[in-house]
Amino acid sequence: MLLNLIRFFRVIRIKKLLVHKQLFLWAAIVWAGIIVFFCLIQLNNVPLGNVSNIDKYVHAFFHFVLTSFCYLFLKKQISSSNSLKPLVFSFLFSFFFGIVIEISQELFTLSRHADIYDVSANTSGAVLAVAIAVLFKK
Repeated sequence: MLLNLIRFFRVIRIKKLLVHKQLFLWAAIVWAGIIVFFCLIQLNNVPLGNVSNIDKYVHAFFHFVLTSFCYLFLKKQISSSNSLKPLVFSFLFSFFFGIVIEISQELFTLSRHADIYDVSANTSGAVLAVAIAVLFKK
């Protein structure tokens, strides 16, 4: 009986650890879905205010958060504390994801078009996330 109780609590503990490790993965997946949704829908009637190029700030924010979630997930998966793999992979994933979104806008929507400045904004958001991760890693 005692042995079964110990096994039960081990299983519960392992499940909690797995859920915690997967939290950032699910956050990254949901956030990527949000990016796809907002980058592929028609936004002609949305009031964006009087800030010039506000969409570039939005792109940078989207990819800052995406890169951060990917990094936090990968950092938990790779146990080596001084490995650059999570940072590099997170940056590259965000960069290429942004390019795929821009190509998709050009190919699959009528109201949206690919823009090299959006790719630059995406990249700057990813670079900012990597820079902040490096600063806080020390």
